[in-house]
Amino acid sequence: MNKRRTFLKSLGAVGLGASILSPLHSLADGKHSSTEVEEDTLNSDKSETTISILQTTDVHCQIHPHDELFWENNQAVFRETGGYAYLSAMLKRLKSQNSNTYIIDTGDMFQGSELSVKTTGKAFVPVLNAMNYDLYLPGNWEVIYGKRNMQTLMGALQAPKVCTNMYHDLGNEKRGELIFRPYEIWNVAGAKIGFLGYTDPLVPIRQSPNYSKGIIYAKPEENIRHYVDVLRNQEQCSYVIVIAHLGLSQQIALANMPECEGVNYILGGDTHERVRKPIECKYAKVVEPGAFGSFIGKLDLVVKDGKVIGDSYELIEVNPLEIKPDKSVQKILTEMESSYVDHINEVVGYSTIPLYRYFVVENPIDTMIVNALHWKFPEIDITLSNGFRFCPPRVTPDHTGNIPITNGFIFDMLPVDSTVRTAMASGKQIVEWLEKELNNVFATDASKRFGGWVVKFKGMHVSFNAFGATGKRVQNITIKGQAIELEKQYSFLACERDGDPEDMLCRMKGVTNAKNTTETLHAVMKEYLSKNSPVTPIPEQNAQILDAPTTLLTQVSGVDYQFR
Repeated sequence: MNKRRTFLKSLGAVGLGASILSPLHSLADGKHSSTEVEEDTLNSDKSETTISILQTTDVHCQIHPHDELFWENNQAVFRETGGYAYLSAMLKRLKSQNSNTYIIDTGDMFQGSELSVKTTGKAFVPVLNAMNYDLYLPGNWEVIYGKRNMQTLMGALQAPKVCTNMYHDLGNEKRGELIFRPYEIWNVAGAKIGFLGYTDPLVPIRQSPNYSKGIIYAKPEENIRHYVDVLRNQEQCSYVIVIAHLGLSQQIALANMPECEGVNYILGGDTHERVRKPIECKYAKVVEPGAFGSFIGKLDLVVKDGKVIGDSYELIEVNPLEIKPDKSVQKILTEMESSYVDHINEVVGYSTIPLYRYFVVENPIDTMIVNALHWKFPEIDITLSNGFRFCPPRVTPDHTGNIPITNGFIFDMLPVDSTVRTAMASGKQIVEWLEKELNNVFATDASKRFGGWVVKFKGMHVSFNAFGATGKRVQNITIKGQAIELEKQYSFLACERDGDPEDMLCRMKGVTNAKNTTETLHAVMKEYLSKNSPVTPIPEQNAQILDAPTTLLTQVSGVDYQFR
């Protein structure tokens, strides 16, 4: 179906909006509905039309079908999902069921695999364009190659881009204009649907500061009320959707803020959560459709007389066994990967157990990383691995009976090959840092939670209450088997973050004797695996959670949601 896009210019600070005009078509589908509209009624009343909005997010450049972890009957279950060609085929299948179907992606589309790193994301432009998206939001990792590259990559995408809180930095903390248009408007089936877009304002803190140099991020609550007013009253939109890359906790917090009044839905991303039933908040409903191309979120809006009278939502699993790949997308992927495929698939080591990264506190992937760093630097007291979420599981053995670890999987685990850096800190600093890091994950106030999981470590044992009082979560700390001494200096090791101050390492401020080693994370991993494979990275409970299971799969609490 050919769609005509009409761009609407507004005045002053309002910025630009865009309309998508589409013929009418009726279809009702979905599992979770807030307004009871029977399918038979929809089919019999031709004045009602269903609009389907399909969402992908956090695909992280995962090219092929991959192992995926599901939590079923209180245990991990693995099955194959995803792959761009299959994701594209599933999107096309869903579009064929309803001509009023539109596709959006809400970020982290240019980072996360070896091919993305080797081509600074460029290999994925033709792939995304071939998948015929209708709207994009930049994620927190779109800045990994720098502001200019982000603008070039996003600009090469054929569909409109929207982001309501990323500004050009004019220097001295002075904001310039928005980098992307602040809102988008679709005219479909007689209804005007307005879209705002917000990406994580904590990017300069969560990630290496130099990635986002030249960008100022605003908190959504700073301008969302203004733009909702513009969409509702000036543009006369009957429905407002926020597309977000804030993380599920932050999206829930936003949906409960008075500033969010007038927003109907938040289609979120960032924390790779799998929301199967919309989370009902005070002002808006919130969903998030997983990661790695394993799922598609499907929001159906029932329209009558220019108004949305009902909505339903479904999380759809992308199962390669149930659909044939999109040949056009497969051809592009093969061409883009051809120069790198041999290196990507080269086996550099083996594991005897499944490798995954879904548990909030400890997991096999990060256990393997801290084991490798400790093996290379045994003289260091504490070895750290940042609390990354990304990296699909790897569980399928090859002919050896063990699970192969390839160069490509090293990039999946560690997309940034950072330099290994060491420093010194006092016991008091370590305690304060741990309390702050745990609050970033488990803060009672959802708006204060970062998107990442608990920092992983070796050489130190920490027992804590995840849901304890702020500043009092840590119950006990030992370092190399001895109780921590607040005045004693300890050596620790982590990855360098580009742009951090000299006296900061892994977000710990005021460290001393900080210096880079001659090693990088990838080099250490490959050497460790070459000399120690097969490895068995069983989590050692160096971080012991006292008030929740070790298999905790989400930092979200207090709402009707479970990761599965």
